[in-house]
Amino acid sequence: MKGSYSRLAQSTLFLCVLLSLVSLAYGQDKPFNLLEATIESIHAAYRSGELTSRQLVQLYLNRIEAYDQKGPKLNAIITVNSQALKEADRLDAAYKRSGPVGSLHGIPIILKDQIDAKGMPTTMGSVLFKDYYPDRDAFAVEKLKEAGAIILAKATLGELGGAGTGDTYGSLYGATRNPYALDRTTGGSSGGPAASIAANFATVAVGQEGVHSIRSPSTWNALVGMRPTAGLVSRSGVFNGWPALNGSMGPMVRTVQDLAMVLDVLVGYDPDDPITALGVGKVPETYTNFLDENGLKGARIGVLRESIGRRSEPGTEDFLRVGAVFDRALEELKAAGAVLVDPIVIPKVKELLPKRASPPQSREKSLEVYLGRSASRPYRTYQEMLESPEFDKLYPPTQRRVGRPRGSDAQIRYYEYLEARDELMLHLLKMMADHQLDAVVHKSVEHEPPFLAELTQPPYVGERGAPSINTYLLYVPTITVPAGFTGDHIPAGISFLGRPYSEGTLIKFAYAYEKTTGHRKPPTSTPSLP
Repeated sequence: MKGSYSRLAQSTLFLCVLLSLVSLAYGQDKPFNLLEATIESIHAAYRSGELTSRQLVQLYLNRIEAYDQKGPKLNAIITVNSQALKEADRLDAAYKRSGPVGSLHGIPIILKDQIDAKGMPTTMGSVLFKDYYPDRDAFAVEKLKEAGAIILAKATLGELGGAGTGDTYGSLYGATRNPYALDRTTGGSSGGPAASIAANFATVAVGQEGVHSIRSPSTWNALVGMRPTAGLVSRSGVFNGWPALNGSMGPMVRTVQDLAMVLDVLVGYDPDDPITALGVGKVPETYTNFLDENGLKGARIGVLRESIGRRSEPGTEDFLRVGAVFDRALEELKAAGAVLVDPIVIPKVKELLPKRASPPQSREKSLEVYLGRSASRPYRTYQEMLESPEFDKLYPPTQRRVGRPRGSDAQIRYYEYLEARDELMLHLLKMMADHQLDAVVHKSVEHEPPFLAELTQPPYVGERGAPSINTYLLYVPTITVPAGFTGDHIPAGISFLGRPYSEGTLIKFAYAYEKTTGHRKPPTSTPSLP
């Protein structure tokens, strides 16, 4: 009997060694690849010892050096974090001692440059703020750092966070190029983060959206992007935050799985942004639990075909090219098992959407709240900024697009908007209930990105067909996912829109669609480096 146990032990040991050798051999066949790297693949390389945080940061810095101001000259990065390698060393030492410090250990992140990160300027793309160094991290940045993320760089955006421009052009840096079509815009206003992640300058990015500033550039750079329900992600330490209501931060990434992992870190209550009180109790244990490759089977999806974009021109050729991609995407949804209700109609949507308005002086108040967090602020009040000599140079009176209407007329318009918003929300939710819908799908943007040559003068408006119903309603989340390329080889996307706080459901649908189609492809303008 003793000999039998000995032979069994020897056989088991031999089998374990054989499996280890096979596993090692397969691992050598699939070395870490920086291009299109995900959080999961990076963490696997950390575990195997194939990669360190310092090596990863240096690889991304090499790509920024090669492609941002050289080669295709994307012009997407405003500031590189001078402490990124030092932070990577700290994380590598911690990893050796006790393993990963959090769910985003050693993951390089790029921020839209209206989000504060201590030690780096928050320029908002404008010469008005080129020397502004906030002395505190934004709340969301604190959470990212606690999870082990490395803030690698701050990226370009529309001047002063967009200010209604809809594209990525600022007085501090000029225009950002689309890596898929260097003569076109990236979309706005989070165009710098989008171009950076499309070009593999970092693993993931965080953008900010007032109207369509996450979803438009995500669409035109073949990315996954989400505008979460208002109240999930804090905006303190972010220009255009509290007491404004329409701003929202969200992930801009290459895969739905990465989006779920970043969103897990971003969400949470922050007393400095009271709107986050609305999200308490509405966050699941983890959004990664919704990653289901079969998630579209049996899902009832309403198809919104009506053109509801801003300044839409549905008869033009680029609208038709995007429409062809959308039609193919609908067939792909059906092939994945979705039940399409096609079309659906939201009553009075075109009548109610134009009534969108902001509270009088909300931009002024939010700027003052934002600047009040830091002792190093360049201006104490909005009026002080308007009276600066630099502002007059940038925005002559005939071209000014900042600020909001004041007085009784503005109050009346805002009241009319509140009434219209409530009515439209009821129409949307009733329509979804009547048809027993799990979500609504629509074109992420109804047209292709404009050419940079069209955006050489203020106000640099380039979004003619960017649906903004969720911006209007605030509490309706949306996720955009790549749906392929137009005949002009321009990325296009579809968006899943859902009920308030239904982010998990939308992630499930987007993940299933992504896995069954695989439309994301990196741009040829920024290939792998030797």
